[in-house]
Amino acid sequence: MAQVKVYGNRSIWGERRAEISDALHEALVRTWQLPADKRFHRFLLLDDGDLVAPRSDAYLVVEIVCFTGRSRKAKRALIAALYDDVAPHLGLAADDLEIVILESPRENWGIRGMSGDELVLGYRVDV
Repeated sequence: MAQVKVYGNRSIWGERRAEISDALHEALVRTWQLPADKRFHRFLLLDDGDLVAPRSDAYLVVEIVCFTGRSRKAKRALIAALYDDVAPHLGLAADDLEIVILESPRENWGIRGMSGDELVLGYRVDV
């Protein structure tokens, strides 16, 4: 399981949500082997002045909230894909993209009426 939260300025990214989602999802499918139909993305776009950082107005923060279990190699591969592929596709400088991977044990999740550690997944988490 992986859910993606995207923070950025609405004036810059508001009309580009589909493009951002497609680019992020492609990287997750390729590096973490997520199924193509498992896309959970939330956009938390902020009004001008509500995102304060020493970066450009295009600054984008991507949080990936996921089950624990992915290897260090898989996490590095995702981060590399986001900087090597997604950032250039979106016209972002490396300084304007920040990535955070937040892992949580499966038992901390509730999905489809059950605890995440009881859930049978159709894909591997231990990539």
